[in-house]
Amino acid sequence: MKPHSHEEHIQHTFDAFCKKVLRNEARDYLDELARKRNREISFSDLPVEVMEQLSTCDIYFVEKQSFDVLDYRVHIDNDELAGAIAALPAQKRDIILLSYFLDMPDSEIAKALNMVRSSVAYRRSATLKLLRELMGGKADEQ
Repeated sequence: MKPHSHEEHIQHTFDAFCKKVLRNEARDYLDELARKRNREISFSDLPVEVMEQLSTCDIYFVEKQSFDVLDYRVHIDNDELAGAIAALPAQKRDIILLSYFLDMPDSEIAKALNMVRSSVAYRRSATLKLLRELMGGKADEQ
């Protein structure tokens, strides 16, 4: 056996080994793709009802009407309610916003607006009636 042929044998052995590794890697990759194909569904294959459940619609403050009360900003989505609140006098609007949108108790509202607590409670209930009238009685139905 020639010394040259031993090196050639090692090169052929290494070449065969590399080809075997690449062949097995390719087979593993194709098997993995087949497994994914069996488990996954393309978005284009989904029914419309399922796609609607997966989608979302972002709502930003641009679409809402905002009111400033004390150091807070209150955003209201409903255009009809926002219009009715905007039609209220400033002090009554502040009481409604603080009470129902910022969940402040009457005593805190009274302190913030320099009023008596009973006046806040009276004005809040009177303003609710006025809001119902401005909205055409729809507040009672909900």
